[in-house]
Amino acid sequence: MKRDYYEILGVQRTAARDEIKKAYRRLAVKYHPDRNQGNKEAEDKFKEATEAYEVLADDKKRHAYDQFGFAGVESMGGPAPQDFSTIFQGFEDIFGDFSGFFDSFLGGSARRGGRSNYRSSRRGADLRYDLKITLVEAVFGAKKELFFNHNENCTECNGSGADQGTGKKVCPTCGGSGQVRRSSGFFSIASACPTCGGIGEIIEKPCRVCGGQGLVTKKRKIKVTIPAGITSGKRIHIAGQGDGAIDGGSPGDLYVYIQVSAHEYFERDGNDLYCAIPVSISQASLGADILVAMLENGRKVRVKVPPGTQNGKMLRLRNEGITTLNNPNRKGDLYIRIQVQTPTKMSARARALLKEFAEISGEESSPKPIRLSDLK
Repeated sequence: MKRDYYEILGVQRTAARDEIKKAYRRLAVKYHPDRNQGNKEAEDKFKEATEAYEVLADDKKRHAYDQFGFAGVESMGGPAPQDFSTIFQGFEDIFGDFSGFFDSFLGGSARRGGRSNYRSSRRGADLRYDLKITLVEAVFGAKKELFFNHNENCTECNGSGADQGTGKKVCPTCGGSGQVRRSSGFFSIASACPTCGGIGEIIEKPCRVCGGQGLVTKKRKIKVTIPAGITSGKRIHIAGQGDGAIDGGSPGDLYVYIQVSAHEYFERDGNDLYCAIPVSISQASLGADILVAMLENGRKVRVKVPPGTQNGKMLRLRNEGITTLNNPNRKGDLYIRIQVQTPTKMSARARALLKEFAEISGEESSPKPIRLSDLK
């Protein structure tokens, strides 16, 4: 069942001609088959919008449609579902040069004098580098050397792909446009020329060094700065360090993806650090000052364990966590979980003293149970 033409274009029945043009232009750009290759739903929506525009843009057909609906249009020789060959005659009124318009927004060739300059505007490929760093490097920042392979312009042919003393000629298949078109119902679909790969030119005699590619693979070494506070999954963008581009195009970029290795005992949650510190029964009972090693090599912080500290107690050290990325004046905290350790081996003297302590403190021989949830 057909939908109402005004509903298809998303306009009111009182919409002016300019509103109808704008509405159709938006839908044509969104659902054009060149932009949605292989998408049957988009193709159907493009056909539907085109049919609606063909009727509503014509004053006589619109008047007939408003009075009698689809029957009124059909009586005037309206478009059949697959016959829209006449509608493109008026597209210059909407898009100007229709084919040039779609070429521009679909990334096709920008023609100058019938020739394609697609190749000269091509950009080199972006590259990805996965870099594993330590938690210390992530917390304080670091400088790392990266070694990788990328494509550079061939110095023998200056990136043209043609042997010295030779050149290129217009592709005989596409005539230099870089595209071939095939008909599909009432519209045509453009695709890259299979002979020249969308370049519009073919090389008469390929370069002996690069084999006509215009690029050669070389090893590359660069230094990259890891900012303090970076986390796993973040990426560092390095412009111009990707693959080179043929015929003078700009090189691609390098993206360094960060993966932070697990630390021996510190764990990270956002900008906060967590660790557990073992203390003895006497330290937990009487209280103690202990020295806790930080991430920085050789640095230790004095931590006060209050008397009567229970196993699992969490102590918080403000501003001893991780610097916020791109904000050196803001830091997280360090959380220390106290782990009271029970001795497994004791001397006779220690055993006697502990037994005496138990008698003096009046230990409960029948303790009351505690819910596990109360311990969390």
